[in-house]
Amino acid sequence: MITNPIKINEYYQMLIEKRRDYEGVFFVGVKTTGIFCRPTCPAKKPNKENCEFFATAKEAILASYRPCKRCQPLSNPSYLSPVVKQLVEEIERNPEKKWTDKDFDALSISANTARRQFQKQFGMTFIEYARSRRLGFAFNHIRNGASFVDAQLETGFESSNGFRDAFTRTMGYVPKKSKEIQLLSATWLETPLGSMIAIADEVALYLLEFVDRRGLETEIEKLRKRMQAAIVPGDNTVLSLLKQELEQYFLGNLQQFRTPIAYLGSDFQKSVWDALQKIPIGMTYSYKELAEQLGNPKAYRAVARANGANQISLLVPCHRIINTNGELGGYGGGIQRKEWLLKHEKRMQSS
Repeated sequence: MITNPIKINEYYQMLIEKRRDYEGVFFVGVKTTGIFCRPTCPAKKPNKENCEFFATAKEAILASYRPCKRCQPLSNPSYLSPVVKQLVEEIERNPEKKWTDKDFDALSISANTARRQFQKQFGMTFIEYARSRRLGFAFNHIRNGASFVDAQLETGFESSNGFRDAFTRTMGYVPKKSKEIQLLSATWLETPLGSMIAIADEVALYLLEFVDRRGLETEIEKLRKRMQAAIVPGDNTVLSLLKQELEQYFLGNLQQFRTPIAYLGSDFQKSVWDALQKIPIGMTYSYKELAEQLGNPKAYRAVARANGANQISLLVPCHRIINTNGELGGYGGGIQRKEWLLKHEKRMQSS
């Protein structure tokens, strides 16, 4: 059980605010009900004196608390509503399907409800999400030699103008040749520390970030422009491997990732990211120590900037960099996640 008064005050405030970036960082046991919950549980919040805070769900169970049926603290967090989950599953069963009102009626789901909930969850309506999946298949058809018209018809776009408009909104232009099309797949991942988004092609991973990271939208847009690519919801072999490895990492069973990654940065940034990957699990370096590893002790400020520009969390472990005085310093995913990750890796290293 957590007994530090400062941490208790911090965690109680995060509980009141239902902060998603504290998922997995702590669990709260409610003395009056005997139930323990996530930080984001929608249930009415207890008074502070009725709360006990734990670092793990296991600790809460050993303290005789039972899991909340609403927030289900024994499973990975998922912020997808039942409606959104159902519709995403339906899309994946038939990604090339063109949806109509009758399809919503068959599922007893309101089209307006689907639009609102998808807008809240993904920043796009259901129709836009479904169209993006269809476009992903269209891109693949064209890359594999199909004509523009054949790709249009294969993916359910009845109007060539509508197909071209959809391409333009996603790509920024209509490709004339198949070699001009670069397709990146984006997938939503659930982890014990909250939701992440991963973007990859069939060769390598380009981005892995917590979805509540500030400036994430700008990062994704920069990636799209730099790669001159379409980024659409989907899956591929790289993302499938990443999902498997992240699951094992959070279970404490994996210390070295094999998922291939691609750097998009200057030569100096790439050298910093390479050096980050060489920091052993369970260890931490300061910016100065990392600069010394690169043979340029005075470049610690540039090292710090490169560290902050890293777009591949966990696999390029920028969380292993701390201040010279031993304080944790900053982290794009949130300082509380950094603290959790370092403790988690320390346990793996000593086991």
